[in-house]
Formats: sequence, structure tokens, C-alpha cells
Amino acid sequence: MFDRYEAGEQAVLVHVDFSDENNKEDVNELQMLVSSAGVKTATVLTTSRHAPHAKYFVGSGKAEEIAETVQAIGADVVIFNHQLSPSQERNLEKLVCCRVLDRTSLILDIFAQRARTHEGKLQVELAQLRHISTRLIRGWTHLERQKGGIGLRGPGETQLETDRRLLRGRVKALLRRLAKVQKQREQGRRSRKRAEIPTVSLVGYTNAGKSTLFNTITNAGVYAADQLFATLDPTLRKIELAEVGQAILADTVGFIRHLPHDLVAAFKATLQETQEADILLHVIDYADDQYRENIDQVNEVLDEIDAGEVPQLIVCNKIDRLEGVEPKIDRDDEGRPIRVWVSAQEGLGIDLLKSALTECLHKTMVQHKLKIPPNEGRLRGILYNLNCISEQSYSDEGDWLVDVKMLESDWNKIDKQLEHRLTNYIL
Repeated sequence: MFDRYEAGEQAVLVHVDFSDENNKEDVNELQMLVSSAGVKTATVLTTSRHAPHAKYFVGSGKAEEIAETVQAIGADVVIFNHQLSPSQERNLEKLVCCRVLDRTSLILDIFAQRARTHEGKLQVELAQLRHISTRLIRGWTHLERQKGGIGLRGPGETQLETDRRLLRGRVKALLRRLAKVQKQREQGRRSRKRAEIPTVSLVGYTNAGKSTLFNTITNAGVYAADQLFATLDPTLRKIELAEVGQAILADTVGFIRHLPHDLVAAFKATLQETQEADILLHVIDYADDQYRENIDQVNEVLDEIDAGEVPQLIVCNKIDRLEGVEPKIDRDDEGRPIRVWVSAQEGLGIDLLKSALTECLHKTMVQHKLKIPPNEGRLRGILYNLNCISEQSYSDEGDWLVDVKMLESDWNKIDKQLEHRLTNYIL
């Protein structure tokens, strides 16, 4: 059903430089995306416009130039660095006589190639189906009208209508299966919360070095490469942090400017690891000239998935590519870590990162020794359910002496539930 690239295809890339900042894209990023998809760039055509052309997105003269270039080179596909409407895509295909893909289709194809887990494949298929649902007419122009006659009378559906109905059914089935996966993830998160294991989620622009950092910290052996969207499926590993104990580190899919909404919706279950994390490690490729714009794009996506309020620790990565920059921790006026300078590739500053992470997480944990009277059975039940008890014993009077360690948010929640304040029981 889906167009898939084969190695060795020749592509003509088209980049339009708009005066409007919101529509601006990076031509170098397009070339990296095309390379990640396994396609060879034959040539790059650029033009400038104030607004997209209604019929061809580019002007009619530039569209003719694209058609001539495709014929001269013998290109297999034309790839635009922008989002095209279905009608613009069809008009261009008629003119250039080869496949035309926009930025969204290109990203979806890369995701389709990289999906390894069952969940990842379901999410990519869902995103692809939602994207092509508006483009189905392209493949069924020969069956647009209903047919009549002996042996051809039927339910009165065109082939296009039948295909749309089947597609809707498949989308519903995928959503049901992803809902089941989401429940399983939620169970895992609840059990981690009960065990008081904090979650740290790696976020950042694609190719910022998240998977390399993940491997350096955990020795997980996750696939890492100098290409966009090397990581698609989320990976979770336990790490040990001084004074905090065990924590979960999650490696997630990288973000990109103008990330397709279909992808954000499809990857909601995966991105929930980011939403419900105790802290985000925002990894930045500090050697990239556009790192400031990339930071803004990541924060935009975090706001879109309701993770904008989760505390962040900035990780300035790839300092080995910069002169005179040493591993260090930057702190705010109150002495809290806000930025760590590291090189995941060379292993520089990793101990400093763990130290800063310990400080950030340790401040969210509380540790107390409590003396609980025998009549407080409800409180005992709550503490057992939270699995936050490290040591326990009994006094001669029958009081329960217990050492507890839990998140500050849980301590405050229990405090509100009880008739007597928890502080009354602290030894």
C-alpha cells in the first residue's frame, strides 16, 4: 500500500525560501533526511517566494524547470522540503511524470524503515494511513465512477469509497491495539511509581546525540548513528545513582521542526514516557550552528504533548568538536544544576552529569524515620502500597519504627489524606 524507497534511487530536492519565518526550513536538514532514507541526491533546486503557489506550490516556471531536470537526470522521485496539499502533489506528478513526495511523506518513510518493535510498527502504520487517507484518489482515478451492467451491479460503492471504508476500519483496529499497548505501559509506570523509582527521559532534536549518551551511561548497545531519526523505538534501562538508588533512563524518538501532527498523535503512547518523567535531560548538539532554533523546536513539541512543565536539565553535548570548552556544571543563583557540558562520544563529563542528575532527583525525594502508633493501620497500609519502606522494627510500647524514602509529591499527598500530620510521627 505504501511507497517505499529502494537503495540507489535518484532524487531531485526542491527547497523554497519563504520570507515568512514560520514557513522556513533548512535545506541541509532536507539533505540529511534524504540520506537517512537511503536515497541519493541528484541535485537541489531552490527558489524564493512570499507564499506557496496554489497549483504547484512553486511558480509555474520553476515547476517546468523541475520537470526538465527530472527528464535530464532520469530521477525517480522529487522531494519537497515542505508540506504539499494532495492537489499540489497530484498536479506536480502529472507535470514531472514521476513520484512527488513532501517533507511529511519523507519522514514517515524513514520511520517505516526504522520501526523494529511491534508497537513502533503499529504507530508508523497508523501515521501513514492517516496521511495517505487524503491522497487515495491518486491511485484510483480509473475507478472513480460507479459501473453498471451484468455482473457489475453491486452495493453502489465506488472502489475509492470501498478503499476509504477499509482504511477507516484498519485505523480503528490499530487504535484498539495501541490502546492495549498504552495500558501495558501505564501498568509498568504504576509499578515503577509504587517502587519509588524515578524516571529520567532523554529528549532533544534529532541527531543531538541522545542514543550515544544513553549507551555511554547504561552500556545498552542501542543503535546510534550520525543520521536523523536513528532511534525510533523507545528503550528503557535501569541506572544506579548515588543517594537516589535506582532510576529509569528512557531514550526516546528525536524531535524535528514542523514534526507532522500525524506522527505526534500516533506516538502518543511512546511520548507518555516523556510526559510522566520526573526530569527531562534535554540533549543539545552544541556544535550545531542552529542549536538555539533546535531548542525552541523541542520546547514547542514538549508543549504540544503536555510535557512543557516537566523540570529540565540541559545537556550541552559534542563539546569535543568545540575549542576551549571543558566539562562543567552551570548552576542558577540558588546553586541548582541547570546545564551540564559533556561529550557522549568521548565520555567526557558523564560523572558530572550523573552528579547533577543526583542533585536534581535527590531534592525531589524525602527520607524520614517514623514512629507510628498501633492504631494507625491505614497509614501502614498506604506505606506498604507505596513500597517505600527500607527498614522497620517495633518499640517496647508496640509502636512501629520505620525508615521511609519516597518522592516529595507522594509525601505531601499522604499528608493531606491523614487526620494527623505526617510530621507528628517523625523521630
